[in-house]
Amino acid sequence: MKVSMHALSVELFTNALGNLALILDKAAANAAQRKFDPAVLLAARLAPDMLPFTRQIQIAGDIAKNSVARLAGQEPPRFEDNETTIEQLRARLARTVDFLKSVPASALEGSDERDVKVPLGERTIEFRGLDYLQRWAIPNVFFHVVTAYDILRHNGVDLGKRDFLNGGRDW
Repeated sequence: MKVSMHALSVELFTNALGNLALILDKAAANAAQRKFDPAVLLAARLAPDMLPFTRQIQIAGDIAKNSVARLAGQEPPRFEDNETTIEQLRARLARTVDFLKSVPASALEGSDERDVKVPLGERTIEFRGLDYLQRWAIPNVFFHVVTAYDILRHNGVDLGKRDFLNGGRDW
């Protein structure tokens, strides 16, 4: 049985971003419990040369939506990077998931062989669809999701593997 590009992209990214939204709830609850401004978490980073938490969320969503759009031969929606609160980040993730869910499986049929071009500054890298999804899109989305998780965990938010895997929901 061949696994569908829709399952490997839309379904996988929707799940990961949904879990990330639930992790944001834990971040807000942690800040309230410890009586500090949640903006502290939004600006947190693991190392001085790494992007802060807010950018990790923005980039994870952008790569997910841009990747699915490219595979479907569509123009991705553009979001401004102006979120300053946990609520705004949750809303951005929800808009991203809404877009992902709007892409029908039929739009991704045959995309494993589609040529995909990714602009990177002054250059462009090229992939075939499946290679792009496996070697670029999925690793990049999970890099930023994991980094966001790690930033919160490093800052004392009570998170565990279960939160990362399924947003803390019961199996």
